Amino acid sequence: MKLIGRKRRHQRIRKKIMGTKEKPRLCIFRSNRQIYAQIIDDTQQKVLLGISSLGDKNLGKKKKTEAALEIGKRIGKLALEKGIKEIAFDRAGYKYHGRVKAIAEGAREAGLKF
Repeated sequence: MKLIGRKRRHQRIRKKIMGTKEKPRLCIFRSNRQIYAQIIDDTQQKVLLGISSLGDKNLGKKKKTEAALEIGKRIGKLALEKGIKEIAFDRAGYKYHGRVKAIAEGAREAGLKF
């Protein structure tokens, strides 16, 4: 039931949020152990950037919220290098709390605007 509820919330959010070339969408996914972030252009249906904590040995030693903050900083830095300055944040049906909030704060620290 939890997964169904999250999927419904994500669909509700996606009705309102659309990633464009000028303002792509930062979508996140969190599993029990890992955190994933992608910057997506919905008009072309392409993933512009993607990063996760999956293969990084240094992030495996940190707490999950600290790893999420680092992922947010990294994706923000990569986005700025690609010329992306402003994004639409898609929390994917999760509460804006904990690891989700940490990714957003990390991206803001790196210089992205929401």
